Amino acid sequence: MYQEERIIRIMHYLKENNSISVDQICQLFDVSRDTARRDLVRLEEDRVIIRTRGGAILPSSHHEIKNYEKRLITVSKEKKSIGKRAASLIGEGDKVILDASTTVQSCAEQLNDIPCTIITNSINEAEILSHLKQVDIILLGGMLHKEHRFLYGSSVIEKLSHYRVDRAFIGVVGVSEAGITLAHEEDGMVKRKMIQQASQTIVLADHTKLGVTDFFCIAGLDEIDLLITDQMPDHEFVKLLERFNVELLIA
Repeated sequence: MYQEERIIRIMHYLKENNSISVDQICQLFDVSRDTARRDLVRLEEDRVIIRTRGGAILPSSHHEIKNYEKRLITVSKEKKSIGKRAASLIGEGDKVILDASTTVQSCAEQLNDIPCTIITNSINEAEILSHLKQVDIILLGGMLHKEHRFLYGSSVIEKLSHYRVDRAFIGVVGVSEAGITLAHEEDGMVKRKMIQQASQTIVLADHTKLGVTDFFCIAGLDEIDLLITDQMPDHEFVKLLERFNVELLIA
């Protein structure tokens, strides 16, 4: 098989799976590791991939992140199932952080009315949880990001530093070997602090987020304890999670 044909097939594989390893190229096309690496060098020179240790990923598409209200309209059944599974992990007496994301909001919407404490920087989630009589709510005050409905800034981060919680539920744009990533630094700085203050970090991400890397990294995979998603990832991604001791829960 000529290199041009392999390159076309490698790009087709990447578009379906977001990442590919040198070993996978060797197995798929029956070529040596040196040949596989040369193919990746060629694709990198054409600026259509990003090379990683042991393989390659597609660069971020830099798609526009819809505002929060528009994202709520398109909340999928997958996000709802992830939110329901996440809500089931919150028990009586727990002290929990919920970040400001549509998937985590789905968790808030499906939380039972039990005695627990919720800390959040989401004005939407605070409103939703206010209807539960037994839930204590701590809304972190700061600058309001009007488009995406979250509170951020130094006052939010400083306030978070005073709390220690059982677990933090974090929504992301991407989960990959590069870690967990977002589009907005303002939101990312708050989420980074949330992770630091929690005994357990739980990431909520539907299957479209897996293998994706966006602009701002908030934590490495080694800082995640549990990933809740809606579909079983491919073998390579499962091995990646195992390497960093991230537990996987399918909603």
